[in-house]
Amino acid sequence: MLPAAQRLRRPAEFALAVRRGRRAGRPLLVVHVFAPESSAASSRPAQVGFVVSRSVGGSVVRNRVKRRLRHLMAARTDQLPVGANLVVRAQSAASTATSAELAGDLDRALARVLS
Repeated sequence: MLPAAQRLRRPAEFALAVRRGRRAGRPLLVVHVFAPESSAASSRPAQVGFVVSRSVGGSVVRNRVKRRLRHLMAARTDQLPVGANLVVRAQSAASTATSAELAGDLDRALARVLS
């Protein structure tokens, strides 16, 4: 589980990461990262948000995908730059993917966007 201080909540924070951040797409998910240059942002930890739309499935399926992604990201927050905003957007294929497939796509997307 991600601590409250590491969760994106405001729509403006999501929009900042999606519109101004770097993007890496994979078949199961898309990762957007915005790492600000200012020193004010470096005083806070990296924050993560998730976007799982109705195209992924019904509410039960969407919540299951979000829980799995949250669990996978909790182990990977140490890879993120301090003060970064990260948005993980699930594709419709994520509903039928295994946790290992999600983890593989997430690792490859993070490696690409953080390089």
